[in-house]
Order: sequence, then structure tokens, then C-alpha cells
Amino acid sequence: MIQVNNLTKYFGAFAAIQDVSFEVEAGEIVGFLGPNGAGKSTTMRILTGFSPASRGTAHIDGYEVHLEPLEVKRRVGYLPERVPLYDEMTVKGFLSYIAEIKGMRRRARLVESERVMERCGLGHMANRIVGNLSKGYRQRVGLAQALVGSPKVLVLDEPTVGLDPEQIVEIRKMIKGLREYHTVLISTHILPEVSMLCQRVLIINQGHIVAQDSMENLAGFGRAQQLLVKVAANGDKALHTLRTTPGVAEVREETPNVFSVRGNEKASAGRELNAALAQALVQAQVPLVSLEERARTLEEIFVEVVSKERETLPPTGDAISAQQETAGESNA
Repeated sequence: MIQVNNLTKYFGAFAAIQDVSFEVEAGEIVGFLGPNGAGKSTTMRILTGFSPASRGTAHIDGYEVHLEPLEVKRRVGYLPERVPLYDEMTVKGFLSYIAEIKGMRRRARLVESERVMERCGLGHMANRIVGNLSKGYRQRVGLAQALVGSPKVLVLDEPTVGLDPEQIVEIRKMIKGLREYHTVLISTHILPEVSMLCQRVLIINQGHIVAQDSMENLAGFGRAQQLLVKVAANGDKALHTLRTTPGVAEVREETPNVFSVRGNEKASAGRELNAALAQALVQAQVPLVSLEERARTLEEIFVEVVSKERETLPPTGDAISAQQETAGESNA
């Protein structure tokens, strides 16, 4: 449904993104993650036709974003981080206006505005002035306008930013229900949100895609095995024993007598660390209660991917090529 190949975008001599490539299949909800300034919003603006790429291609439902922008816009609903609303209009009037912009006939506009209001829990707010709405309801109106026309693809940039916990839960529930009808690309800084909503994750750093996979596969990134070890007593002795066991890269005491152990890549590749730790604790006469593999959180995966790639990524800006790209845009 979304195909991106070698997208590059220069702002003067700075490459905001460089050779970005990925795909999103129909019906997927995919999380798009990265530090501030990594290139997330730039990529999303290119996909939605708000900004041209300097180089590369992007297709939505088979249509190329640069060559067939109107066809792409008919198939994309966009919720930017700062929701553009007309504060003087009523909710119903605003959504009807959006339907008109998208080419719907008058009768269809009324039906469609009712449909998206119902979908986003805005029916009782239909005649309220947009400018008088709370942050949470304004966000709902923004999501509703993205849904007008039932676009095949939804691009959501920080859809829960600035909301209170109750509002966040409501918006997440709405987004999760969109999978049946839409393909969703969602950017957010709230990593647990991605774990709850998304099947796959794209991570961008310094303008480059540095990881893209399912949550399950990303959990094995770098092959660093992590174990949770619990002992009945002798916590200090256990800590020393774990730290001195061959194949151990790091040990942290989570709570008294409970330790998080990370193996080095060599030990993790063979998955022999479990037996080595158990044997070492028995020999040290430390009573072992349990030893289990510990699933890494998305936060841990994100930090590891970004920090690992930070040292190896090529520079994103090249003055000569940037000048050529900028000149090319000016002549176009």
C-alpha cells in the first residue's frame, strides 16, 4: 500500500532524510519512530504531498506521490502534529467543508460528516464551535477530518500529543479500530503506544532507516540475550558470581535477590548462558529460585538501535550534492 524507495530531502546543504526505503502492507498499523530531528515529519510530509522529495520515489496504492499528487491525496488521510482547524466553524460544518474539498456532492457530504463524527465520538459535539473545544476533542476532530472520504491510508503524526491519560486511551482505542478499514502509519514519541497499537516498527535516526521489523524480531536485535535471575538468599554473593560468569556483559540488581543479566553476543548466539549461570550459582552455593529469559521493552530496543547506529551512520549532509539537489529543485 505504501512503497518508499531511496527518498532524500535536502534543506539547503542539510539532508533531512537520505535514501529512506520501506514498505507498509495493506491493513497494517506501523509505528514510525526516531529521536527529535531524525526525519519522521519530513518523510510523512513527502508521503502526503505537502513537501517534494529531492530524490527518490514514494507510491501510495500504486500512485507516485510527485507525479500523481491528486490521486494520492484522494487515498490519504493526514493528521499532522499541529492539527489545522478552523476555530470559527462548528464541528459538523468543518467536517462537511473537508468533504466538499475532497470532491463530495452535497448529500454525500452530510452523510459522511455524520459517519466520521459517529466514528470519533463527536456526535454530541456536532454544533459546537471548534475553537471552544478541549484539546482532546480538537484531536478527535483532527482524526475525523483525516477519515473523511474513507482514505485507504492514514498518516498520523503524534496523534496523542498533549492529551491527558483518559483522552490518550480513547484515541488509542479509536486508532486500533481503524486497522480493518485502513492502512496506518503512525509517528509517536510514546513508545508503549507503539507496542499496544503496531504490528511492525520503523526506526529512523539521523535521516536514515536504521531498523524495520516486527516487534518480535526487533526484540532479538543485536542478539544480546537478557535473563532475569532470582535467588533465595546470598544476594551479594550472587551478584559477584553472575558478574564473573563467562559470557556475561552486564548485571543489574532489579530488587533484592533479583538480577537482570545481559549476555555478550558470543554467549547469546549459542544460547548457552542459561546453563552457565545456573551452574555457577550452584557451585557458589547460592540457592537459585528461577532463571528465565527476559523480553526487552521497546524503549530498550530503541535506545540500543539508535546508539549503535549513531557511530556508524554516514553524515547526512554533503555540501556538493546538496547544492546540486537544491539547484535541481530551483530549475524544476
